[in-house]
Amino acid sequence: MTGGPTILEMRSITKEFPGVKALSDVSMTVAAGEIHAICGENGAGKSTLMKVLSGVYPYGTYSGDIVYQSQVVHFSGIKQSEAAGIVIIHQELALIPELSITENIFLGNEPSRFGVIDWESAHRQATELLARVGLNDDPDTKIKSLGVGKQQLVEIAKALHKSVKLLILDEPTAALNESESQHLLELIVGLKGKGVTSIMISHKLNEIEQVADTITIIRDGKTIETLDVKGDGVDEDRIIRGMVGRSLESRFPERTPNIGEVFFEVRDWNVQHPLDPSRMVCKNENFVVRRGEIVGFAGLMGAGRTELAMSLFGHSYGTYVSGEIIKDGKPIKVNSVAQAIANGIGYVSEDRKALGLNLLDTIKRATVSAGLAKITTNGVVSSVKEYETAERYRTMLRTKASSVNEGVTKLSGGNQQKVVLAKWMFTDPDILILDEPTRGIDVGAKFEIYGIIQELASQGKGIILISSELPELLGLSDRIYTIFEGQITNELTAEEANPESLMVSMTSKRTNVR
Repeated sequence: MTGGPTILEMRSITKEFPGVKALSDVSMTVAAGEIHAICGENGAGKSTLMKVLSGVYPYGTYSGDIVYQSQVVHFSGIKQSEAAGIVIIHQELALIPELSITENIFLGNEPSRFGVIDWESAHRQATELLARVGLNDDPDTKIKSLGVGKQQLVEIAKALHKSVKLLILDEPTAALNESESQHLLELIVGLKGKGVTSIMISHKLNEIEQVADTITIIRDGKTIETLDVKGDGVDEDRIIRGMVGRSLESRFPERTPNIGEVFFEVRDWNVQHPLDPSRMVCKNENFVVRRGEIVGFAGLMGAGRTELAMSLFGHSYGTYVSGEIIKDGKPIKVNSVAQAIANGIGYVSEDRKALGLNLLDTIKRATVSAGLAKITTNGVVSSVKEYETAERYRTMLRTKASSVNEGVTKLSGGNQQKVVLAKWMFTDPDILILDEPTRGIDVGAKFEIYGIIQELASQGKGIILISSELPELLGLSDRIYTIFEGQITNELTAEEANPESLMVSMTSKRTNVR
């Protein structure tokens, strides 16, 4: 531990929702100037605890005490906690895409002269704040033109403008690539050197181990323990044991592949960028998938993996130029999502909240949404079949929810992902494209989802797996294709693939495809 004075104590925090006790007598202490990590499985209560701290859940909606800078505080909302120097950056960033960096940083708190916004001062201050977080973009740049990594930096610049003393980061690197993640972690460590205390929620245990001074582990809404990372010699296995209550002997379930013949083939696939016809996002791409095979796709952020997946799934991205898809020896058309589904293709999007789910849906409605024809008679959906279907998948996937009538927005990230998987499993696809299927999910839930993926492969389905986590690709895939700048550059067997060989092919235009 840092050994500094205490900046925060949360004492016996209990928070209940209808039918669910999200937090039960949770306590934690944070020293000033430290990086304090909170670890736990999806649904353990981590984000709920931070929403209590930041006033998202105001005083009166929970029991227990928050002691901040030696004073008991009763925040009625987020503005009050921010005025005290506590700033939370949520996993879903709170930026307005159509506004500029400057406008987002000062939104609701614009500098003014004589009652008129002083844009010259705002621009100057924004430039200084961006320099502090290592972002070189023009402050007039619209947020929508920035990648997620840069948007995270804008959020931190925004926090610095609010004179942050205690910075809360909820899954700050979940959607970032390795270099962006490293830059963000270095920034958090740099802020620590300037006296900013940070609380970080993350499922990336290697990052926690790298930067955290102390770790509080929460399980099933209760505090399990607090670890001193250096003093207790904490490693990933030790953190996992606290999170799940047992050791995970292996990160991946045992599997003996049973791979059949080629049944899905993409030939000479070419797709243009939706806004820039001169830019090809898919360039003469060719690959095959065999029955019962898990085929990985590796590439750096922006390499074109998601663009390929979405363009195959009903031309959902870009402008189709040329190429064909052969399934069971015959060309198929996928000019729309409906055609793709009808031809036995399913797609689990990398962004489950924007593209995978309608957050207004219940679990049962989300589960059947891609296969309504299967439970419809004479144009009427059978409510009985809808319920039975959703309940069957809830039980099969062990989705944690009180009922299939529960809204998906109330579920943890891991359980939302299970609902998305259930939705596509219900369509009974022959080929299932999984784009970052375990993003933002804890190790215990990952293990369960890995088992589901392997079970689908054992049923003879073809799995296309896109992941930014090389250990995940290496642990699950039977073969791996690498992509660089919209082009497939290599094909490696499970025996040939390792982090070094993948990285070489992910960063080179040289092709070596069989």
